[in-house]
Amino acid sequence: MTDITVDRHDLALLDALQRNAHATNTELGEQVHLSSSQVSRRIQRLEESGLIAGYSARLDPLLAGLGVTAYAHVIFERLDNKARPAEFEAAVAALPEVIECFAVTGEADYILRLAAPDLAAFSDLMMKHLLTLPGVAQIKTNIALKTIKDSHVLPLDHIARASGQKRRLRYAG
Repeated sequence: MTDITVDRHDLALLDALQRNAHATNTELGEQVHLSSSQVSRRIQRLEESGLIAGYSARLDPLLAGLGVTAYAHVIFERLDNKARPAEFEAAVAALPEVIECFAVTGEADYILRLAAPDLAAFSDLMMKHLLTLPGVAQIKTNIALKTIKDSHVLPLDHIARASGQKRRLRYAG
């Protein structure tokens, strides 16, 4: 279990970093009303705690030549000796076309977000890779027609509304 205590400055800093991780400590300090050195120390503490999990550049899928986004609802075989989630998860993790994979409740066992250059490549991914994975009984897919919202920014308001000036966050690390 990992504990970290955050205050309103940490929350403002986290929000600012989610929106622009490329901002300098000076720019961030102006936004959250702290000095550059205070920003630097807080970022280091948030990184060391694991709350800041990393940094990355977001690419435009269309400009990167990935015109098809699809969601695959994977349903496993129900026979105990045939369902092999660990093998499935390892195989999915190795496929670069799988952008996200979630184990879920409901009708499906997993939901995957997929990216492919075109429908032919998507069909190839489905037929040659996903449908042949261990334990898969059925896959239902939806192809995205239009992106309405695509955000990486996590909402933090629930932490800010918590009682007191500081809020302790606990999570399994």
